[in-house]
Formats: sequence, structure tokens, C-alpha cells
Amino acid sequence: MPPLVAVRSLTRTFDDRVAIQDVSFDLSGGEIVALLGPNGAGKTTTLRLLSGLLTPTSGSIEVDGVALTPASASGVRSRIGLLTETPGLWDRLTVEANLLVYAQLHGLTSPAARVDTLLRTFELADRRADPAGTLSKGMKQKVALARALLHEPSVVLLDEPTAGLDPHMTRTVRGLIEEMRTEGRAVLVSTHNLDEAERLADRVAVLRQQLVAIESPDALRQRLFGSRVRVGFSSEAAPFVAIAADAGVTSVLADGTTLLCALARPADDVPRLVRALVLAGAEIRSVTEEHAALEDIYLSLVGDSTN
Repeated sequence: MPPLVAVRSLTRTFDDRVAIQDVSFDLSGGEIVALLGPNGAGKTTTLRLLSGLLTPTSGSIEVDGVALTPASASGVRSRIGLLTETPGLWDRLTVEANLLVYAQLHGLTSPAARVDTLLRTFELADRRADPAGTLSKGMKQKVALARALLHEPSVVLLDEPTAGLDPHMTRTVRGLIEEMRTEGRAVLVSTHNLDEAERLADRVAVLRQQLVAIESPDALRQRLFGSRVRVGFSSEAAPFVAIAADAGVTSVLADGTTLLCALARPADDVPRLVRALVLAGAEIRSVTEEHAALEDIYLSLVGDSTN
């Protein structure tokens, strides 16, 4: 099945500054991709290019098989829902009026009914008559999210979707994003929240002007850190470092009553390791798989100059 979004050699410059360079990736229906990167890495520029708000300096974008060009942008945008980094609401219009304007612009057959549904989904029904300018930052974010989803787009681009939201609404928004996956939409989420990326994403794309990596968190974890197990003992672990090394682990580190062991083939290596340790007199209390945090993966890819 062809991807809903195909990006090829995408480059955008502003005068002499390169925002993104030679970026290529696909987004498939039923997939959530988290776009990660330090400030200034080109994440927002990428979302604006994919939504047709910016034109690329070079490269191409296809949305559902249609090339995104200045001539086709208005038609292609009907398939795209965009949440920008700032809500961009009309402050003097009510919450309901803000959404109705966009519902009518999208040509929805029952704009009032669709707006009412989203007001209830985002728990905004009791604020429908309030001017948007009187809302808190979190409330404005909810209205902007509702606006992005009004026309039920097949491609959804979200720039920091849970920024400013309370924990309850953050959970609601994450649930909505997961529903988009089951509905077959392609979702690209730009976020600094690595826990959110770990929870939601099928793949993570790490951007630093160029695309550093785009893989599942588990694939990145395996590629960068390999497989590791943590073996807990009832006594100090240091005397068993040599035993573990002789059992075929690729590296071993003692930390108090724990050994952290890197393995080439976990299915074969773990039984052999445990057997060797027990024969050496170790009292093993636990053997657990060690997962590198997404933060460790991210920092390994982008280095220490993030902000």
C-alpha cells in the first residue's frame, strides 16, 4: 500500500540559512511518527512545508499520491490537519464562531453538528460563547486542536499538541492521537516530550537540519545500545564479573549487587550466563531486560548541544 505522504530530498533555505536539507521519509496510514530534534533543528519548518504553508527550495512532497505544489496546495490542504506552534485564533470571535468559520471554509455539509461534536470531545461546550481571547493558553490549545480535526483529515500534523494542557486533557489528546492510528490516518507529531514520543510513536524521526534517523524506538535502542540484561545478586556483584565475561557477554559492568551485561544473542546468552553464575556460587535474585531510555537514544543521536 503506498504511503499517504512521500517526502523526497526536501530542502528549505532562508537567505543563507539552511533550515532543513535533503530530508526524505514516508508516512503511512495507521502510523504515528514522532518528530524529535533540538530547537532550531527544522521541525516546525518541516511541518509547514508538509502542510503547504511554505514551498521547498528543492525536493518534493506527495500527499495521497498528489504532488504538493503552489498550484495544488489548496486542494491538498483539504486532506491535511495542521496544529501550529501557536493557536492563531481570532480573539474577538467566540470559540464556537472560530470553529464554525473553518468548518464552513472546509465545506462541511453539517458544520454546526461537527463543531458541536468537537466542542464536547475537547470539553469546551460550556465555553462555546466565550471570546477566544479570554481563554487560557491550555484552552486555546484545545480549540486549535479541534480546528485541526474539523474536516477529518487523512494526514494530521501536530506541533507540540499537549503543550499547556493539564494531565487530564493531555491523556484525552493522546487517546485521540491513538484513535487516529486505528482510523488509518498518518500522524506526524513534533514534540520535545520524549515520554510522549515513547508512548505514542510507531517510529521516531530525529531531525537536525538533516534526518539523523527514522526507526522504531526498539530498533534504535537495539542499534545504538544492543541487548542488555541486569542481573541482581544477594551479595556484591564484583566477584562475578570475570565469570560473566567468560560466559560470552560482550561487556559487563558491576554496580553494587548488580551486573549490567551486554549480549549479542539474548536468547542463547542469557541461559548460558545464568548457568555459569549459579555454578560459580552466585545467589541470583533477578534477571531483567534493560531498556535504554528514549532520552539516552535521543542524546546519543544529537549529541550534547541541545537546548
